[in-house]
Amino acid sequence: MFGNLSYLELQQYWFIIVSLLGAIMVFLFFVQGGQTFLFKIGKSASERTILVNSLGRKWEFTFTTLVTFGGAFFASFPLFYATSFGGAYWVWMAILFAFVIQAVSYEFRTKVGNFLGQRAYEWALFLNGLLGTFLIGVALATFFSGAQFSLDEMYSVTWATGARGLEAVLSLFNLSLGLSVFFLARILGLLYFQKTIDNENIIARTKKELPRNAVPFVFFFLTFVTWLMLRDGFAVNPESGEIFMEPHKYLHNLLSMTPVLVLFLAGVLAVLAGIVIGKHTRSSNGIWFSGLGTVMVVFALFMLAGMNNTAFYPSSHDLQSSLTITKASSSQYTLVALSWVSLFVPFVLAYIIYAWRALNKKKIDEKEMETEHHVY
Repeated sequence: MFGNLSYLELQQYWFIIVSLLGAIMVFLFFVQGGQTFLFKIGKSASERTILVNSLGRKWEFTFTTLVTFGGAFFASFPLFYATSFGGAYWVWMAILFAFVIQAVSYEFRTKVGNFLGQRAYEWALFLNGLLGTFLIGVALATFFSGAQFSLDEMYSVTWATGARGLEAVLSLFNLSLGLSVFFLARILGLLYFQKTIDNENIIARTKKELPRNAVPFVFFFLTFVTWLMLRDGFAVNPESGEIFMEPHKYLHNLLSMTPVLVLFLAGVLAVLAGIVIGKHTRSSNGIWFSGLGTVMVVFALFMLAGMNNTAFYPSSHDLQSSLTITKASSSQYTLVALSWVSLFVPFVLAYIIYAWRALNKKKIDEKEMETEHHVY
């Protein structure tokens, strides 16, 4: 089956797989978003314990998806992995630090002999929620704005600044997506609390916080999308492979790929519907509307970045060093082998759904936290 696909079709197939993983990862950032509310919504130690344990049952999904996303990118597009992780290592080290302290915090917050105290680990979880979402949003924005790298004939990467990727936070365009992801994660976290927690005070506070985060999210997201549609994009000549700047490239991509346009618009409406449900109804299913919408929108953005003869990881320092899916991918043999492995993905997703439902059979309440043997 996969052996009959052309090299380009295999490259496109794997870019779609990686994009889907990235989209699911952003949805799972509801864990990080929820962590930023530990002190805002959790007004007492017992309420913070409820919040931490609600999120603690899902934090490994986010971490695993992040690792899988990185691993899939490495296997299918190793030149991107080598260029970004090997060149912009300070920003990736900051992201890694943010996720390491998350893992440590969940494991040691309630351990006997915790000399730092629960409060210290709760602040570490807050820091993970703040830095993890914001920095990954900024990093993803460089798929459209470009990064400061160049490649020689042997594909050895040279970074133009000593900041090694951290310079991306100085771009207002990048900041708009970083802040969009941050506030979106907070919205998803609030909706997840509504779905999994049985506590009237906590639920009332989530409803109060939803518009406070929805307004800045809509502002920054509209800023990013408008800016994206109006800016020049990094186009690829399919015949020569030459990279050139095309006016309104990403708008052209959106209009020329009708399924992506439909997916993007439907995703935006679904995110907004989830917010309305969470704020104005008694239903706790807002997370599923906004969650599905998040996956659809992020997936569509990945398609705009890499499909339709577009450089998905452009260089703003040396235009011809920009990476395309044809330039950055593994060999055809490797992609065929990986594609057979990808057939196991539906089984993995089925297990995740099973585990998710098993962990959320009953909403968490204060009584359960007093009797539960394993508490984060």
